[in-house]
Amino acid sequence: MGQLLSQGPLFIVCLVFMMGIVVIIHELGHYLMGRLFGAAVESFSVGFGRPVFERKDKVGTRWRVNWIPLGGFVKFVGESQLAGDVGKVEQGPLGKAYKNLTVWQRMLVSLAGPLANFVLASLIFSLILGTHGRTNYSVGIAAVVADSPAERGGLKVGDAFVSINGHPVTDASSITIPIMLNPNEEMTFEMLRDGAPVTLKVTPDEVVRENEFGQMVPQATIGIGMAPIAMGERIKYNPVQALGAGVVETGATIDRTVTMLSRIVTGKMSVHTMTGPVGIGDISRRVVNKVWEQPDVSQTAKLEQLFWMLLSICAAISVGVGFFNLLPLPVLDGGHLVFHAYEAIVGRELPEKVQEMSLTFGLILLLGMVVVITWGDIMETGLFGGTGG
Repeated sequence: MGQLLSQGPLFIVCLVFMMGIVVIIHELGHYLMGRLFGAAVESFSVGFGRPVFERKDKVGTRWRVNWIPLGGFVKFVGESQLAGDVGKVEQGPLGKAYKNLTVWQRMLVSLAGPLANFVLASLIFSLILGTHGRTNYSVGIAAVVADSPAERGGLKVGDAFVSINGHPVTDASSITIPIMLNPNEEMTFEMLRDGAPVTLKVTPDEVVRENEFGQMVPQATIGIGMAPIAMGERIKYNPVQALGAGVVETGATIDRTVTMLSRIVTGKMSVHTMTGPVGIGDISRRVVNKVWEQPDVSQTAKLEQLFWMLLSICAAISVGVGFFNLLPLPVLDGGHLVFHAYEAIVGRELPEKVQEMSLTFGLILLLGMVVVITWGDIMETGLFGGTGG
């Protein structure tokens, strides 16, 4: 606990840096799409609360940096983001009121924020893959924990992974990720044992254990130690190939996010698997500490390593933020898409009372989710249990 509290400034800097980039890009997507259609913008705000910096541009938009440096928002003139906004049209900024855009234009404005997050993630993944390439290697089992799912399923030391649930194994992550996404679900492992193929069924257990960042989290495991067997040839990408690979990686990350959320909704995974701003800040802090504590590594090498690690985390966060905002909660982009879809089908807006009730209910539900996720994040930091790093 003492270490966590003493690193409060580092925690805050990491949190603001990681969330700031993702949120600004998200809101910039909304802003640019809206301005493309001539919408008037009341404010573009980074953070919440009272502004510490504010200026008004030539079209009357207030550009604000607020004192709570988490999140942000774009407010179009006449847009109903909260229940109190319904029916109100701000005066001053130049351009069309939000309601005067066509329903299809408003749908594109709502989609532009999540799309901007997916584009950011694709560009980051492209930069990483274009710079470092991708290494394929064979993975084998170096140890099997007694009475673990792996032992019960028949896995043995020396076995080599071929595929899991029909997907080829090319590195350690293609083993750990499917396992983490399938707690208490039977999985099919294609293995090589003494050169002969073997098919085994293993059901991962979900247990609270330390993850790669040192946090105590619920995770699925089969109870093995892994080791590389043979290194394959490193795959290198030219700029065009890297861009395509970045898009594919973003798609795979979205697919994993959908799978995880569906598991949580159906009760097959713990809700504390989800990570919010506090967890993101804690992960970033731990990454900084892990890199900086390496002995016999130059400062330049540490900075370079830290840059790529934080960039990779930023890409994952961007996908998460983009996908989360597409959920059909009234206060999120997905909820606004539902409102717009109703208008497109029926030919008129939802009644104002229904909008107000929906936005109020959505805000309460969202705040409830934030409380649950944040509490889980706080517990994972080790603040109350001595497990923090």
